[in-house]
Amino acid sequence: MRFRALKRSLFTHALDGTVPALWERMHENKPKLDRHSTVARIVTDHPATARIFQRRGIDYCCHGNVSVPQACAVARVDPDEVFAELDLALAAQGASADPDPRTLSDAALITLVVERHHGYLRRALPYIAPIMAKVAKVHGPRQGGLGRLEEVVRTLAESLVPHLDQEEAVLFPLLLSRTPDPAKVRQELAQMHEEHLAVGDLLAQVRKLTDRFTTPGWGCNTYRVLMAELEALEGDILRHVHLENHVLAPRFGLAFTQAA
Repeated sequence: MRFRALKRSLFTHALDGTVPALWERMHENKPKLDRHSTVARIVTDHPATARIFQRRGIDYCCHGNVSVPQACAVARVDPDEVFAELDLALAAQGASADPDPRTLSDAALITLVVERHHGYLRRALPYIAPIMAKVAKVHGPRQGGLGRLEEVVRTLAESLVPHLDQEEAVLFPLLLSRTPDPAKVRQELAQMHEEHLAVGDLLAQVRKLTDRFTTPGWGCNTYRVLMAELEALEGDILRHVHLENHVLAPRFGLAFTQAA
């Protein structure tokens, strides 16, 4: 019914020559992409674009303070194609059920990080480990890189769990204290960032070793599950680190300018 009403409206306005103005009003509230923004800022402004950057192998969290063309040069992808995909993602996105994290209080933002992202990692890492071990054991003789992949995934888990514990026991309580020591805050945030960089390097290795999470033609269902879980793991970690690096840390006077 709404479509029919729209058609009648357009037909009526076509008679008096006002269709262009009507069309402009229909689209004036569509989100627009600032092509001069950094990759990190684009994701902050438009969370729907995160999937595009992830699929293209562009790190928008630890190496996000660069323009899209600069990031594309590092990832060896065509920036025009990426911009086209970003525009489509913005055009297709609906209203987000999640609040803009920039509008959250410090306590609410930290709660979001802990409950959504730390919680996910504490569930996902133990779930992925035995699947990874099974795939490496069964298919390792056929695909030698699976042994190395298992090592990297294990190192990733061993790096992340203490990182989560440190944030929850030390960093986050410090940030929420009434009178945080600025020097201590800078020290803890700098440590957080260094650990994020190390995790980013491990994620890049996982992506390379899996050929962008591709299941071989001969791969079994368990192999497919592993690739899907590793890709989901990468996506959640990127969103998690982006929130901490580009929304949380700047509130406390620390902006990371690590280039891609």
